[in-house]
Amino acid sequence: MIQQQFAEKAAAIVLEDPSAIGLAAAGSWLSHELDEFSDLDLILVTKHKAGGDKKRMMEWAAKFGQLLSAFTGEHVGEPRLLICLYDNPLLHVDIKFLTLEEFAFRVEEPVILADMYGQLEQSLQLTEAKFPMPEYQWIEDRFWVWIHYGLTKTGRGEYFEAMDFLSAIRSMVLGPLLLIRQGQLPRGVRKVEFRLPDTVLEQLKGTVADYDPQSILKAMHQCVHLYRELRDQLYDAGIQRQTASEKRVLAYAEEIRMIAQRVNS
Repeated sequence: MIQQQFAEKAAAIVLEDPSAIGLAAAGSWLSHELDEFSDLDLILVTKHKAGGDKKRMMEWAAKFGQLLSAFTGEHVGEPRLLICLYDNPLLHVDIKFLTLEEFAFRVEEPVILADMYGQLEQSLQLTEAKFPMPEYQWIEDRFWVWIHYGLTKTGRGEYFEAMDFLSAIRSMVLGPLLLIRQGQLPRGVRKVEFRLPDTVLEQLKGTVADYDPQSILKAMHQCVHLYRELRDQLYDAGIQRQTASEKRVLAYAEEIRMIAQRVNS
């Protein structure tokens, strides 16, 4: 695989640089799911902090191959991440730049590719990965406000905005909860096509809408139905349900449905 070949070359370069501590791989590498379409996720650990210093990050990235372009990951809240596109081979590589202290705080157990002093292995043995799990109360407190937002945009005729809203609900709420129900990590909607049973995937497909108010409202209705089903199965009695908001928003959904019918008639 081109990802493995790239990683092996990068590891050899890291081992020759006295300013580096080691290199590790994450992402699809860990689950043995690398294929021709996969990105490569690397973690570069250096003696002195490089994360957040774009100049130093770019200098490191240029050592690893024919760098076409790269940008830092502020848009995902991670300025220590450099998102790179290489050529020969054409490959997307995400490089996270960490110090040894930062390496200990992780969401998964990376595979060590280069460990000059054995410090990465020691860090993994002494610390534990913690994947961020969604807070059910946080979701419940927001869900019905979000649904109301989607309904208002549909009522106004902002169909692209409403369709984007449905995508956000899948990524932030439905995808993670469905994966948790399957005993998997809540990675949004990443690879749900391969990780959910066909019957469940059909339910999720029902939340995808066409550019049409009736289709959008039908998809929104499916979002509500699926969320309530997941809530009943996953939430315990300690989660306070926003019953008043739920009731009022569902009544408003019926009002918007009638408006949409009149517009189409």
